[in-house]
Parts: sequence; structure tokens; C-alpha cells
Amino acid sequence: MKRILIATSNPGKLRDFVGAAAAHEIEIAGIPGFSSLPLVVEDGLTFEDNARKKAEEYSRSVPGEIVVADDSGLEVDALDGAPGVHSARYAAEAPHLADENTEDDANNARVLRELRNVPPEKRTGRFVCVLAAARNGKTLAAFRGTAEGVILDSPRGTGGFGYDPLFYFPQIA
Repeated sequence: MKRILIATSNPGKLRDFVGAAAAHEIEIAGIPGFSSLPLVVEDGLTFEDNARKKAEEYSRSVPGEIVVADDSGLEVDALDGAPGVHSARYAAEAPHLADENTEDDANNARVLRELRNVPPEKRTGRFVCVLAAARNGKTLAAFRGTAEGVILDSPRGTGGFGYDPLFYFPQIA
């Protein structure tokens, strides 16, 4: 069975990867000792930059193993693409300078505050996710996916994390 290590300390993300691989002969696991590894600074200008950087850096800690890292976030058209690459730390006073993530509820509250006077038809946006796979510090592949949707006026649903409670995906409604 093939094994892929996921560079995350986020249990929600790890759960999603395990679920996606369930129908395939792939073992998904976290990187052993991940919490003790130095954090990779996400200072890229794009989701791709950050995903590649994390995959390459973390793959050096487990020689020979394939490591997948992601960078993902929400782009809101009415906010000129924000929160974008700063999605995980958007509630910080200066998200582009923050080096620690902020709480999901606080990030969601900031988006809702900034959209409070935006009419429903202008509340469009997308989830963006870039996955990068690396081994021994070299990127093997990178993939980008997007899901277009609408930003709700209040959180809904259960079981999600991040911006999930604010995002309505009409294609599956």
C-alpha cells in the first residue's frame, strides 16, 4: 500500500484527506513528530507558492517519503480577492504580517463585517485549494482546484471548519 504523509496539524484537513483516499489503496498519515517541526512561514504571494514551499520544506524531514501540503482559502470578489492567501489569519490586525493563525470564528466575523452592506448578488467568491506533493525537498506535482459559490450573511451548517459555515455551493444544493 502506498503511503502519503500530510503536512498539517489541522485534524479537519487530515480527516478530509483520509476520506478522499478511502476508496484507493493509499495510506494517509500525518508527518511523524509534525508538531515539533519548525513552522514553515507562509510568505508566498500565491496559494501555489505557499503549498510548494511547505511540501518541499516538510519533505526534507522525512527522507524518501511523499509529503503533500496544501494552501487554501477563500477569495471574495467584493473584497478584491481577500482574504486570499491570508485566509487563516484574516482576523489579525495586519493579516499580511501575522505569523500565527487566528480563530475560525474571528476570521468569519471579519468577512461578515466587511460584507455587511454588500447585496446578495455581489457576494460571490470561491474556495481555492492548491495541493503540492514533494519528496526530498523537490516538488513532484502541484494541483489547483476551485469551487465557486456565494458568501452567506450568517454561519450555517455543522461539521465544517474554516470558512465552510459561510460558503454556499449552489451546484450541490
